[in-house]
Amino acid sequence: MKKYRLIIIAFILAAMGASATVPVGYYNSIDGKRGQDLKNTVHQLIKNHTVVTYNSLWYHFPSTDHRFDNPNQVWDMYSNIARYYRGSSSVSGMNREHSFPKSWWGGTQVDAYTDLNHLYPSDGDANMAKSNYPLGEVSTASFDNGCTRVGTPVAGQGGGCATVFEPDDEYKGDFARTYFYMATCYQDYTWKYTYMVSNSSWQTLNQWSINLLLKWSRQDPVSDKEVARNEAVYKIQNNRNPFIDNPLLAEYIWGDHYGEAFYTDQSGEEPQGEPMLITPNLETAIEMGDVAIGKTLSVTVYVKGQYLKEDLSVLLFSDDARMFSIPVNKIPRNVANSEQGYPLVITYKPSVLGNHRCRLLIYDGGLTGSYGANIMAQCLPAPTLSTLTALPATDIEEERYTAQWRPSPEEVDYYIVNRIVYDDNNNILSSDEFTTDETSYQFDDLGPGQTHTYTVQSFRLGYTSPPSNVITVAYSAINGIEVDRPIAFIPTQGGVLVKCSEPHRCVDIYSTSGLLVMHLDVVNNDDFIYLPQGIYIMRTAQSRKPQKLVIR
Repeated sequence: MKKYRLIIIAFILAAMGASATVPVGYYNSIDGKRGQDLKNTVHQLIKNHTVVTYNSLWYHFPSTDHRFDNPNQVWDMYSNIARYYRGSSSVSGMNREHSFPKSWWGGTQVDAYTDLNHLYPSDGDANMAKSNYPLGEVSTASFDNGCTRVGTPVAGQGGGCATVFEPDDEYKGDFARTYFYMATCYQDYTWKYTYMVSNSSWQTLNQWSINLLLKWSRQDPVSDKEVARNEAVYKIQNNRNPFIDNPLLAEYIWGDHYGEAFYTDQSGEEPQGEPMLITPNLETAIEMGDVAIGKTLSVTVYVKGQYLKEDLSVLLFSDDARMFSIPVNKIPRNVANSEQGYPLVITYKPSVLGNHRCRLLIYDGGLTGSYGANIMAQCLPAPTLSTLTALPATDIEEERYTAQWRPSPEEVDYYIVNRIVYDDNNNILSSDEFTTDETSYQFDDLGPGQTHTYTVQSFRLGYTSPPSNVITVAYSAINGIEVDRPIAFIPTQGGVLVKCSEPHRCVDIYSTSGLLVMHLDVVNNDDFIYLPQGIYIMRTAQSRKPQKLVIR
């Protein structure tokens, strides 16, 4: 069998002005592997990484997703709207988007939930339109903002889903390599939705999705943006997307070189066996995010080396070091030299408000000098969280419904939907918790004879609001549901004109970020609602289907 000796992306992109600083030895374990063994080895290499907190994502996006020509502008792969970072909490009109939908594994907060390798800042409208649909090529579009298209797929795509999401040509390769990463890093997950993935194949991806992703990866090669983002994520999570560093790797697992032995050549020289530290690297920044006083945060940093001759020493130092702690001061050499590395847990338990920093120092083990990583976190006052109002479920069909609730008046990290499923004898079948950024959550497992109840809470800085009122959804109640009563909102200068055949009550007007802008008890035909320029979502008690309005 012919040996294909690959040159990594640092050399491939040299002519393009991009450069990757892959640590020497990082990919040694995958050399010579092929097929399933190759994919399993890559999985072992990247699965253990520093798992960041969800509320720290907007701290990280300014370093992972900014325009080269303007570091303050968001690089949004979902729209062409220019938005800017004005702080670290959020960007108006944008969401923290799981490009590989979290609902595909059930939405629980496992490691994939905050993995920056597939989390991107996204335009809120595009994120709402793409929902949890699979990638694909759109035949007829129902949503098209010039960058994101959503609609019916071309023949042979969609995996049984009637709607797909197609990114702009400029980013198709980015999404393909993101999906290659997710299908490898989390290949041991059990998938709830199998539009693009399979629970019965080591390849994880379905054949139609393999064909699509390889096509996009070949047509849209690795860009400077991807290289820079990969470096930024590595400094935060201490793992890399190997399909960016090694663009042909996907071909050896799914494509034209399947079954052949894969090799990398990262430095042009064979490793000399000198002690080295692979992760964390010298530029690693561990941004733990925000926590309220009285609560704690923890992250795990994988300390991984090669050819270490003795145990490593670790310590925390600086004026704020008392706010942080680690459980050990020595790391066994054999564990640090392993493929997985040593999981070092760093805990932040602040005693005073403010921004806190310290430095993790790693030395000994035969290393020349010492290595360090900066650790940052912020302690804020304990939040006050209001009790939310859960709304009746909408879009009720034979097997599905959408849970709804009013947005919190306070800033929140996310919402928690607590659902209980009962059988026809009122016995509890399951009790689950789901999280989302939105003010709705779609369920698709309503079964015959079942009754579902849900309450909603908000979460902020380690605190949870009291449970909301209880909403009940019964399978038997599906029959006889009244059709939404028609209402139209006609945009005009300065607002909208209402057109309806009967009064509508409980009119709610939201911004695209989910904030309640206006509530009206009732509206009548030919009423005028004054609104400033912007994009809004409106619905009423008699017409629960949201309507989008653009006021110019």
